[in-house]
Amino acid sequence: MRILGIDYGEARTGIAITDALNITAQGLETIYNKGSDKVILRRLDEILEKYEVGTIVVGKPINMNGTESERTIVTENFIHKLKCKYNMLKIETIDERLTTVAAHKTMNFLDVNKNKKKNIVDTISAVYILETYLNKIKN
Repeated sequence: MRILGIDYGEARTGIAITDALNITAQGLETIYNKGSDKVILRRLDEILEKYEVGTIVVGKPINMNGTESERTIVTENFIHKLKCKYNMLKIETIDERLTTVAAHKTMNFLDVNKNKKKNIVDTISAVYILETYLNKIKN
């Protein structure tokens, strides 16, 4: 069973998925949800129909000092919706601190066009969230 990684955002949500052996993480897409969790859940239905997913990992936004923020609460509400809708799947969270920073560094290193960055930063962040989780379960 594959693992799905989510970088949840109110406007855009990045999605990543592992290969069938759960060795590598690949960016899948960015969902443009414009504040609607229904858009995300509808698209997740389609993704879950296409791939055999056993676990969903959601990045949990935590402040650099380890405290929770308003974003954390919004994300936890989304996670609650996931748990209610997909109760047959394992739903995990992972600290997502600095994943967006790492995504921007990667795009700068690869000299990604400034106009394209906004469209892929969340997908790359989802890959980093998923890789962090994969490293955690391997250790």
